[in-house]
Amino acid sequence: MTRIHATAIVDPKAELAEDVEVGPYAIIGPQVRIGARTVVGAHVVIEGRTTIGCDNRFYPSSSIGAMPQDMSHGGEITALEIGDRNTVREFCTFNTGTFKEEGVTRVGSDNWIMAYVHIAHDCQVGNHTILVNQATLAGHVRVGDWAVVGGLSGVHQFVRIGAHAMIGFQGHVSQDVAPYMTVDGNPLATRAVNLTGLKRRAFSDERIAVIRKMHKLIFRNGLPLAQAQTEIEALRGQGSGEGDQDIALMLGFLSDVGKRGLVR
Repeated sequence: MTRIHATAIVDPKAELAEDVEVGPYAIIGPQVRIGARTVVGAHVVIEGRTTIGCDNRFYPSSSIGAMPQDMSHGGEITALEIGDRNTVREFCTFNTGTFKEEGVTRVGSDNWIMAYVHIAHDCQVGNHTILVNQATLAGHVRVGDWAVVGGLSGVHQFVRIGAHAMIGFQGHVSQDVAPYMTVDGNPLATRAVNLTGLKRRAFSDERIAVIRKMHKLIFRNGLPLAQAQTEIEALRGQGSGEGDQDIALMLGFLSDVGKRGLVR
């Protein structure tokens, strides 16, 4: 049975799976839907049109689904969607979307989100990411699968962080971060391939060799980005199918680098 603490306030219109647990003084609004086995800790507020999957855990005092911190927002009903098996630690803030995009902020599944993390309106966070304490994502940020955002880092609006990328401590991220790379410093720069992350995820030596070649072409050979893309394209078919998938992911990312440019 759903376990709701006597001091919690759960709107009768909220939809909670039968085995959801709601802690002391938590507040859950009328448009909220929460999936099986999710635990909502003490003093957590979940509001807005928020949909949460299964097996999530929200630690005390987070604000989930509040209206976007966007002065142009006119009170429109927008949404927040959260997947499965996420850990959300204390004092996190996740906002709903705006109609500047499709009106939905999304957080995927299997993410480890530490204390004081802010996910602003229209962000799209993938799966298996780690957002370390006080990481702050401004509006419209994209975070790829398996990416890591270091503690006290700030990510500028509309910036994209590629899959498997690693942002070091206190990163000032105002440009796109390429997949598979480690960036740090002030000003931010691409330092190397994220070898530690790739090895933890059992990337083969052959795949890592291909990624190293891409790193050299983009960041070490002094090539214009368009020429680096052409030479990366020429790497296709030289290794495994997985290597070709890594090439495709990188080329897809580079083809969509925005006006803010790429951290190089």
